[in-house]
Amino acid sequence: MSILENIKMNQAAVHLLEEWDPFHLGPDHYDTETADVVAALQGIDDPSVLAKVIQETYEHSFEQWIPFEDCVAISYKLIAIKFEAKCII
Repeated sequence: MSILENIKMNQAAVHLLEEWDPFHLGPDHYDTETADVVAALQGIDDPSVLAKVIQETYEHSFEQWIPFEDCVAISYKLIAIKFEAKCII
């Protein structure tokens, strides 16, 4: 993936995660978690694996449970962003 593709992917992933807001705290409350998930996205292509990372990251920080199905749903969207970024010419 080129640098431009990576930047576009990261921006889109950050935007999606900010909109997700699993604990309804507002988009400014997840900077660390967003950074961790976007970093993990670089090396993960399996939505279930990414969902587990998302679940563990957010639950560790906020000590609140997130249903795995919610994490899978957002992970599919993140993986789609990743593969879409790879197709940008």
